[in-house]
Amino acid sequence: MAKKKTILKWIANILWMGIGVATIVLLVAAIRVKDAMTCKKIEVSIDAPGDDYFVDKKDIIAIISSISGGNPLNKPAGSFNLKRMEEVLQKNVWIKDAQLFFDNNEVLHVNIHERVPVARVFAAGGGTFYLDSSAAKLPLSDKFSARLPVFTGFPSDKIILSKADSALLRDIKTLGMAIAKDSFCMAMIEQVDIKPEGDFEMMMKVGSSVVLFGNAADAELKLERLKLFYREVVPKAGWNYYSRISVQYKGQVVGSRRGAADIAADSLRTVQLLQLLALDAERRASDSSLHFLQDGPGNTADSSIIQQSIQREDAVDSPGAAAMPAQAASPAAVAASTPAAVPAPAAVKPAVTKPATVKPNAVRPAAKPPVTKPAAPRPKPPAAKPKVVMPPRNDY
Repeated sequence: MAKKKTILKWIANILWMGIGVATIVLLVAAIRVKDAMTCKKIEVSIDAPGDDYFVDKKDIIAIISSISGGNPLNKPAGSFNLKRMEEVLQKNVWIKDAQLFFDNNEVLHVNIHERVPVARVFAAGGGTFYLDSSAAKLPLSDKFSARLPVFTGFPSDKIILSKADSALLRDIKTLGMAIAKDSFCMAMIEQVDIKPEGDFEMMMKVGSSVVLFGNAADAELKLERLKLFYREVVPKAGWNYYSRISVQYKGQVVGSRRGAADIAADSLRTVQLLQLLALDAERRASDSSLHFLQDGPGNTADSSIIQQSIQREDAVDSPGAAAMPAQAASPAAVAASTPAAVPAPAAVKPAVTKPATVKPNAVRPAAKPPVTKPAAPRPKPPAAKPKVVMPPRNDY
C-alpha cells in the first residue's frame, strides 16, 4: 500500500513538471512570435484638458522615429525598446507621463499625459513662464498662448528657487487653479500682483477697485465672497464707488469708499504737476540771455520818460482807458498786477555782456502826450409847441 502511494506521488510530480515545461515553451514561442510581428500602426493618445496641445502627435512620432532609427512602421516589434522610449518622452517638459505597448493587432499604442498649466507668471527681472498643476515651471510654447490667470511681480528668475520662493509658487498654483475653474473670476480679474510680503492684490477688468486678497489660504472661499460682493453690492453702489475691497479677513468683505483721501491724492498730483511746469518755465527763462546798456554820454536816462510812463499808468485807471492805446507798464505796475497766490520767480543773475555801440548825442525822443477828443455839445431840447385856445362858446 505504501509502495502504491509512492508511485502515485512520483507520477503527479512528473505531470506537474511536464505542465511547467510546456508552459515555458509556449511562452517562449509566443515571445518569438510577438518579436517577429511588425509595427503596422501607431496610435497616439494625448490626455489634455482642451483641444489645444503643447505637444502634438507629430512631435511624439518624431521622437519615436529618432529612437528607432527611422520610420517605425513595418519594423519588428522586438526592435522597439519601449522602456527607453518612455524615458526619452518624459524628458520633454510638457510630457508628465508616457506609456507604450503593442496589442495583438500589431499596433503600437502611445499614451501621453500632458502637463496642465494653471497660471502665467511674470518675474520682477523680466522673465516669464507657465506654472503647472504640480507647481513646476514650464517655458513658453510656440504652439499657442494659453488663456490663464496672470501673476506679476514674482521675485526670482533663477532655475533653482529658495524655500520661500518655492512656497510662493505653491500659493500661486493654488490661487491660479481656483481662478481658472471659475468663469466669473476669469472674466473679472485682469491680473494678480504679488506684494513683497507674499500677499496678493487683484486688478479688476471693470471699475478701478483694487482687491486685497491676502495669501492663498481658503482661496475658493475668498473668491466666493468676492463674487457675492460684486453681484449684490457693486451694481447698486457703482463700479467706481469703492477704491479698495478686502477679502483677506475670514468671513467678511471690507469695502473702502472712494472719498476725501483719494480726492486729496489727486489734488496733490495736480499741484505737483503745476510745480513741475513752473520750474520748467523758470529754467527756460534763465537760459535766455539778457542785454543791458550802460549809462554813457549817448545813453542817459531821461526822467521825463519815466514821468510820462507813470502818467500813462494813471490814465489806464481812468474811465476812458479802453479807448487809449496800450502802453508799456512800469515795474511797479507789473508787481502790483501779479496775483498773491502765484509765487514770485527766483531772481535771475543777468549775464554780463559787451556793451553795444551807441551813436553819440543820441537822445531818445519824448513820447507825445495822449490826445483827447473834445466832448460833443449837448443837443438842445426841442421847443414846446403853442397851446391851442378855443373861442368862448356863443350862447346864441
